[in-house]
Amino acid sequence: MGRVFSFGSYFPGTSVVHRCDPRAKLVLACAFIVIVLLCADFPAVGACAAFVLVLYGVARLPVGKTAASLAPLSLIVVLAALLNLFVTQGGAVYVSLGFIQISEAGVRACLFVASRLVTMLLAMSLVTMTTTTLDITEAFERLLGPLARVGVPAHELAMILGIALRFLPQFAQELVTVYQAQVSRGARFSVNPLAGGMRALTALVVPLFASAFRHAETLAGAMEARCYHGGEGRTRLSPLELHARDAVAAASVAVLAACVLAINLASRLP
Repeated sequence: MGRVFSFGSYFPGTSVVHRCDPRAKLVLACAFIVIVLLCADFPAVGACAAFVLVLYGVARLPVGKTAASLAPLSLIVVLAALLNLFVTQGGAVYVSLGFIQISEAGVRACLFVASRLVTMLLAMSLVTMTTTTLDITEAFERLLGPLARVGVPAHELAMILGIALRFLPQFAQELVTVYQAQVSRGARFSVNPLAGGMRALTALVVPLFASAFRHAETLAGAMEARCYHGGEGRTRLSPLELHARDAVAAASVAVLAACVLAINLASRLP
């Protein structure tokens, strides 16, 4: 029950992936997503997926926890894949039912989009599973630091990110608690609007929003009682420092980018 929302939950460890600087992880993760988006065919996506899986092995993350972390977002992958399955047309037609057609190009696009999304989700999950929430927010604030000189509220944005990362699992747990409480009182939930499904959903949404506002009020009171005044003058017990392993990680991503570009060029050759 406590693992309702498990995407990217931190898994403690001492591997080299865990010990990499969180700023390098965030930047390289964004670069990896760009590399995946540049993949033109399945071999290039396969190279990116193999790269991520090797990092999972280096980080010694359990397979079960990794699969559980991706389960909450599997619906996004399925919807995006099915959308391409029915929208993209071309080549041999496998199924034709009125305006619904499934062709060779649609199947290929469906599998290609699904593989790219899964690879990107694996990469982002790897970052959050090997980095604590405090380190992620600190890295986010440090990366936005130069923009603070032109008025961007770097500390406030990082604080919002940290609060969101910490409260999402709690809200997911409370959603399950409210759902079970309403079912025990005889409530029936349905996705069919004609069957009163939308009306029944208010029995979940209203208590959840009330809980969210209650938590926000409690948090605001706690911050005010502690004389919170932002990030000015704040120090850190373990300052972030870049090491040689971060340079090796950047070089590895650069090599991956070169491999993907080479595979893309090779696939275009006659």
